[in-house]
Amino acid sequence: MTAPAPVRSADAATVDADPFHRDVVERKSRRRSALGWIALGAAVLVLGGVLSLFAAPDWVQAPPLDPESPGPEGGRAIVHILREQGVEVVATSRRAETVERLDDDTTLVLTDPWTLSEDTILELVDAAGDTVVLDADGAVADLLAPGSGYSGYGSGPTPPDCDLPVAQRAGEIVPGRAFSAPSGTEGCYPVGDGFALLQVPGGAGTVTLIDGTVLFDNEHLAEQGNAALGLGLIGTHDRVVWYTPSLEDAEDGGAPPTLGDMVPPWLTPAIALLLLAGAAAALWGGRRFGPLVAERLPVTVRGSETLEGRARLYARASEPAHAAELLRAGATGRMARRLGLPPNAAPLEVADAAAARLGAATSVTRAILTHVPATDADLATFGRRLRDLEAAVDAARTDGRA
Repeated sequence: MTAPAPVRSADAATVDADPFHRDVVERKSRRRSALGWIALGAAVLVLGGVLSLFAAPDWVQAPPLDPESPGPEGGRAIVHILREQGVEVVATSRRAETVERLDDDTTLVLTDPWTLSEDTILELVDAAGDTVVLDADGAVADLLAPGSGYSGYGSGPTPPDCDLPVAQRAGEIVPGRAFSAPSGTEGCYPVGDGFALLQVPGGAGTVTLIDGTVLFDNEHLAEQGNAALGLGLIGTHDRVVWYTPSLEDAEDGGAPPTLGDMVPPWLTPAIALLLLAGAAAALWGGRRFGPLVAERLPVTVRGSETLEGRARLYARASEPAHAAELLRAGATGRMARRLGLPPNAAPLEVADAAAARLGAATSVTRAILTHVPATDADLATFGRRLRDLEAAVDAARTDGRA
């Protein structure tokens, strides 16, 4: 079987006839692709460096009332006001450093006390002049004010209704958590059967329990009398030690660490950078600018090349029976037209008509057309027999000789 020669365009002929030109085009395409990837990598690295320098500290969420946090739940605003008024504010996160900096003329501000043991809390209170606990739960309230416990939650503006001067100067607030007041405890801002502010003797001065998470954070400090109350309670001495317990200081009985506490600060920006790089790579590789191939289209392909390609595929698949079926279908279709049969005539019909045209036995032509080869060598023999039979039919049609 001989495939008809395809019509070739001038550009395609030039590309096929000039391998050097084709190699040059391919090298330029590869060079442009490499330069594009290099530029993309450099852009990702630069962006990652910028994010690491300017945004990394904000990726890990700071604990509530953190003295350096500018977020809605942070405590930077009240710390800034204290410092403007001449109060030295020392932010600590380790117990040993906190105890070292405390004395009778220092106010201890304690957040997240439920992560510490009872002995640690009492040790800190005894070492300070005054103590303000901003996030006490029922157990901590009972430890520092024996007999006290959680008694409700505030729901609206509440007057102080007590004789504590700092509370009277501050006026109304919208309190949060409230505690029951045992005998000998000063209570302000009544909420149900308890008070939002408790003050008892402790250390070298007093211990104050108040829910600072809804009063003294950056979001709520400017509301009602919150700022006046916070400054009056915390600014009683010239120095304040603001202790936010770290994960290393958490002891048995404390709350379990969160996922944000256990991961290093650089992990979240690194993950975000990897996602950004993946998205950029997907956009770069998924959208193509220009033609998919370097050759100018249209490009013609020789019939022999497609024939050889399909032959290699069949040889690689090791399916002689399937290849034989394709050869048989092509040969029977061509011989059917030459013998005056319909194009979809069965192989046996074609074999009988070919035998009648050639004056040969039908068993011979049927054996040729119905044979199923099992090996590659058998397939080659089958192809030659089909070719000879088709050539004999053509010769008999033209000159009547078999």
